[in-house]
Amino acid sequence: MDFLLLVIAYGFGMTAAAMRLPPLVGYLAAGFVLHAFDYESTELIETIADAGILLLLFGIGLKLDLPTLVRPEVAGTASIFSIIATIVPASVLLAADRIGLPLADDLTLTSAMMVAFGLSFSSTVFAAKAMERTNETESLSGRIAIGVLVIQDVMAVLFIVMLGSSWPSPWLIAVVVGILAARPLLGWLLTRTGHGELLVLYGFVLAIGIGAELFDAVDLKPDLGALFIGIVMSRHPRASELANRLLDFKNLLLLGFFLSIGLAGTPSPSALLIGILLVVLVPTRSGVLFLLFTRFRLRARTALHTSLTLSTFSEFGLIVVAAAVDDGRLDQQWLAVLAVAVSGSFVVASATSTGRYAVYARWHRLFTRLERRPHLPDDAVIDVGEANVLIFGMGRIGVGAYDELVEQGRGPVIGVDRERDKVAEHTEAGRRVVLGDALDLDFWERVSLHPDVELVIAATSNHRANLLCVQRIRSFLPDAKIAAIATYPDHVRQLKDAGVDVARNLFEEAGQALAADAVEAIWRQE
Repeated sequence: MDFLLLVIAYGFGMTAAAMRLPPLVGYLAAGFVLHAFDYESTELIETIADAGILLLLFGIGLKLDLPTLVRPEVAGTASIFSIIATIVPASVLLAADRIGLPLADDLTLTSAMMVAFGLSFSSTVFAAKAMERTNETESLSGRIAIGVLVIQDVMAVLFIVMLGSSWPSPWLIAVVVGILAARPLLGWLLTRTGHGELLVLYGFVLAIGIGAELFDAVDLKPDLGALFIGIVMSRHPRASELANRLLDFKNLLLLGFFLSIGLAGTPSPSALLIGILLVVLVPTRSGVLFLLFTRFRLRARTALHTSLTLSTFSEFGLIVVAAAVDDGRLDQQWLAVLAVAVSGSFVVASATSTGRYAVYARWHRLFTRLERRPHLPDDAVIDVGEANVLIFGMGRIGVGAYDELVEQGRGPVIGVDRERDKVAEHTEAGRRVVLGDALDLDFWERVSLHPDVELVIAATSNHRANLLCVQRIRSFLPDAKIAAIATYPDHVRQLKDAGVDVARNLFEEAGQALAADAVEAIWRQE
């Protein structure tokens, strides 16, 4: 039986992925369909669901970066948006109660606020996939989105903990002190754990074997234990690597949670109607987030990208509402309402997310009127000066190309990277590197003021980003020559079809060879 449920969930997940939706939409749909055929959740499915939630919370703890979280544009936006995104949906639900819509007629102010609080979160799963597709993970937009998501997730965990009616054991203090005292040992083990399956297993040991089990032993929710030990380990140099290695396992195990939500009950007509009504609020969420981010002096482009990334309802909202249902505070059908709202918001957000660059390119004059100046220093557009050569992406290939060109006396050469730490590292090493994004329309408008740029090298690690970079170059610097890297032969062909003068396979060519070919293409007349 368990195997059959997983096979069906896989089929629905594949269908959702083919429609460019997160697989969890398929898992929810699979659960609803299976419930309609009288299937119920099993002990194995529930165990998988619990493990997925624990890894989710452990990952949140690992990503806690206090300097980022306390930034006004992160903490301020997350807090204000949480209030607005709770009050507005609660008002909609109470209005539905006034018109006598079934399911809503039993809502009190408290229960409506609980449902709305679940709707106030943004989806971590959708945001991660959206940032991966647009290569925004390490950008300022991506870092701010992650910060807001972490704050929202911490709010959700605190809400779940407050639902508990029992007091923890007096041994709680001993457990907390013990984990903190063991931090050097836990860190020592993490340092000496390899990069393969042992690292993944150690993550399970920390999240489930230590954090969850110890907190459960002192009558606290295991979820909080997984979050706590993640926070304890968050300052370790390998915390980010551990979180990334566990990501696929977490997403896989959360299959059990989403499947169990669907198996709990197919949406009634009223639940379906309310869920669809809530989906209408998705564009409003994006608008509110955009206005908040611009009030905190982010540029319109950054605010737009971040708000679109955070526009969906969240799978964490399902966890919050599930906790309220288990506590007897909400009817089971509200889980179905949330499932419909979350799935519908993914559909709407997917449609808008893929066209975000075109939207900004067409309407950026209007968007920039809403900006508040001066911009944040991290988000200011930096002038590249009188550069002859621009290199986007200062990884190993970009650095190799930069050093080769400088050695040959071609220049001035300017490196461009959107990771502040990497820019600082190269600047300290004596290279001229500025903070910028190859996909930033405002950046290219500044670059276009310097017609002396003769060569642009697209050396980012993301093929789609390199293709978009080529489009920007052709639009703003039509006379410049372009060189780019790729990892597969078909990517090389795509780059050449896009108008690249020199394209080299990453596994066949080094940065020096790329630079040498580019120099020959441009200066062979000399």
